[in-house]
Amino acid sequence: MTLINLPDFAGDLIADFERLGTTRVDTPVIQPAEPFLDMAGEDLRRRIFLTQSETGENLCLRPEFTIPVCMRHIETATGTPKRYSYLGEVFRQRREGGSEFYQAGIEDLGTRDFAGADARAVADAVAILGKLVPEQPLAVTMGDQAMFEAVVAALGLPAGWQKRLIRAFGEHAQLEALMQRLAKPEHVSGLGAEVETLAKEDEEGLIAHIDGVMEATGYLTNASRSPKEIARRLKEKLALAGTSLDPAKLDVLREFLSLNVSLRYAPGVLADFAESTGLPLQAAVDRFDARVAAFANAGVKLSDITWRAAFGRPLDYYTGLVFEVTLRNDHRVLAGGGRYDGMLTLLGAEENIPAVGFSLWLDRIEAVRGER
Repeated sequence: MTLINLPDFAGDLIADFERLGTTRVDTPVIQPAEPFLDMAGEDLRRRIFLTQSETGENLCLRPEFTIPVCMRHIETATGTPKRYSYLGEVFRQRREGGSEFYQAGIEDLGTRDFAGADARAVADAVAILGKLVPEQPLAVTMGDQAMFEAVVAALGLPAGWQKRLIRAFGEHAQLEALMQRLAKPEHVSGLGAEVETLAKEDEEGLIAHIDGVMEATGYLTNASRSPKEIARRLKEKLALAGTSLDPAKLDVLREFLSLNVSLRYAPGVLADFAESTGLPLQAAVDRFDARVAAFANAGVKLSDITWRAAFGRPLDYYTGLVFEVTLRNDHRVLAGGGRYDGMLTLLGAEENIPAVGFSLWLDRIEAVRGER
C-alpha cells in the first residue's frame, strides 16, 4: 500500500481558507453510496469504489467532497449563508494518476447574491492558484448550464427531450448523437399495432391491456411498476421517438453551441444571438450579464476567461455556472466547480439553499510546482 502524503503547500492552503473566512470541515471517508449514484453523473458513478455494510447498505469510499459537505450541513442544521472549506483524501478511478489523492476546496451555501457568489468562487480559485503556482499564466474556461437550458426550452421541445439534452450538456459526442437523432423521427419497434394505437388514442385502454397481460403472465404480483406507470412511460417513449426538431431550430441550437469568445465580449455576443434568433432569452441573458458585472467588480480579469456555450462538467448536479482553471495552453485541470442550487433540497433540506463551490486538484498542482 502506497502512503499518500499531504503536499508541502497544505499549510499555506489552509491559511488561505482561514483568510477567506471559511469554516474548515471534514467528513467520513466511508459514505452512503446512493447520493453519489443518484446525483453525481455517469462519469463519476463508474469510477466510485463501492462496498456494502453487514445490513446490505450500499457504501462507497468518498469520491468527492461536495455531496458530503452538503449532507453534513443539513445534519448539523447550520444556518446560512455559510462557507465551508475542506482538505482531505478522495478515492476514485482516474484515467491519469492514482486512485487515492488529496482534494481541497470551498463550498458556499445559502448566499442569495447569486452573481456575487459565482464571481467570488472563481476569484478565490484563481487567487489561490496564483499563490501556489506563481508566474504561471492561468486560463479559465466557463460555461452556463442555465443558459443552455433556457435555449433548449425556448426551442419548444417536449420535456422529455429537454431532460435528455440537459443531461448530455458538456458531453460533446453524446450531445451530437442526440442532435442527429432530433433531425428525424424514429419508429419504436416490437410493440404491436394494438398497443401503439392504444398508446396514441386510449390511455385507459392501454392501462387495462397492460394489466391484463401482467395478470395473465403472473408478472403482476412481482412488478416494481404499476400498469399505469408502465403506460405512462410507454406513451412518453413513443412521443420522444416521434419527435423531430425543425431543421432551422436545430441550426439555432448548433449556432448557440458554437459560441466561444472571451468573457468580456460574451454579453454582446449573447444579446446578438437572442435578437437574431428571436428566442425569448431575456431573463437568462440578464442573469448572465449580472454575473459578468460581478466578475468585473470582484477584480477578475474578463480577458483571462473564455466563455464556451458548449462547455460543461461531468457531474449531473450542476445548475448554472460551471468553470475550470488550467495553465494557459495546458489541458490539466487545476481547479473546477460551479453552481448546484438543487442539491440540498434533493438531499433532504427543508428549504431551497443556493450553492456554488470549487475543488482544487492538489496532486496536479504539486506536479506543476515540481516542473518549475
